[in-house]
Amino acid sequence: MAEPSKVIHVRNVGHEISENDLLQLFQPFGVITKLVMLRAKNQALLQMQDVPSAISALQFYANVQPSIRGRNVYVQFSSHQELTTMDQNQGREDEPNRILLVTIHHMLYPITVDVLHQVFSPHGYVEKIVTFQKSAGFQALIQYQSRQSAVTARSTLQGRNIYDGCCQLDIQFSNLDELQVNYNNDRSRDFTNPNLPTEQKGRSSQPGYGDAGSMYGVQGSGGRGAGGYSQMANAAAIAAAFGGGLPPGITGTNDRCTILVANLNPDRIDEDKLFNLFSIYGNIVRIKLLRNKPDHALIQMGDGFQAELAVHFLKGAMLFGKRLEVNFSKHPNITQGAETHEYVNSNLNRFNRNAAKNYRYCCSPTKMIHLSTLPQDITEEDIVSLVEEHGTIVNSKVFEMNGKKQALVQFETEEQATEALVCKHASPLSGSVIRISFSQLQNI
Repeated sequence: MAEPSKVIHVRNVGHEISENDLLQLFQPFGVITKLVMLRAKNQALLQMQDVPSAISALQFYANVQPSIRGRNVYVQFSSHQELTTMDQNQGREDEPNRILLVTIHHMLYPITVDVLHQVFSPHGYVEKIVTFQKSAGFQALIQYQSRQSAVTARSTLQGRNIYDGCCQLDIQFSNLDELQVNYNNDRSRDFTNPNLPTEQKGRSSQPGYGDAGSMYGVQGSGGRGAGGYSQMANAAAIAAAFGGGLPPGITGTNDRCTILVANLNPDRIDEDKLFNLFSIYGNIVRIKLLRNKPDHALIQMGDGFQAELAVHFLKGAMLFGKRLEVNFSKHPNITQGAETHEYVNSNLNRFNRNAAKNYRYCCSPTKMIHLSTLPQDITEEDIVSLVEEHGTIVNSKVFEMNGKKQALVQFETEEQATEALVCKHASPLSGSVIRISFSQLQNI
């Protein structure tokens, strides 16, 4: 095997394999900084953020044969230690196509479908635009009516900035044939079909919870889970998180996705609070409170492994003065309807990004909560006043990690910490949406 490098060389990359397929295969192991498709050779070069991420990916795929769309791909360390501009230009010789894949670097201002339409429409009739957030950054797929328009747009706009000094365009030809657009909103638009809905049907109970349309072409069933991960990438994330094994008591063989929760406190519980708790263990598809049994709820998780984690870690947990009964439901899924709350496209689902890291954080409720994505000017007093209504605070601390403010709060009991997480996760604070998890630290 070549000397370890953060650049991974992938062979047997058929024309049907897209950049996103490769990203999904390697994202569970860390951030991917560059990806070059060498279409003429059926190969790809992919640069991870660091060497340990690349090593853990290759160690995992040494035991599990990676395959995409039924085709085995072969991975090894590249002889390159770093991808240079020349290597990247090699991948630019892709076959011209009417669909462009646009990555936006140094994105200091928000980019919407309307902004992209303004930039790309002078070069030809734009039929569809889909935007999404990937580890490579903010990306968009732009479909022109004709291939010539796409060729002109790419040669004119490649490397240009949308705004002065920022939002630089990096444009490649996509190998998709047709974009699938389900919603007309700020994140996706079909200019040939103005009658599409702006959101998915079904109530979206809280701003940010029903972030529909942000996941390109991902359905809630079939080979891909609610999080858009292929099962292969999900297996990779699990192995990367638990070092190839599984936590004690977890079989990894469960395929039931729906959970029945009983003995809830009907006066204090609602769907969003259940989402906040159960989304620690996996992506949530939908939740239904049972009208005829107000202390019961059904929760459909992204897949059977995530459901097993939730049942294992939450069985017997205390919440709002009640001990939760958490078991697999006899229903394979929850039928969408007027009484269900939809979360399949919520941008608050934690496992769409950094899945391996989120699996690693799975544990039973503890007395300590970890708060992140906080405003930069946050103080310890702000944190205490945010959560002190939920119980007795033993200790708290605000600190900085990678230039971002985070906090730890230790409560007297696990139940108090659980209540704080359930009530305050995903709540807005000075323009930030805060994120809360259980911490496995014993003390601060």
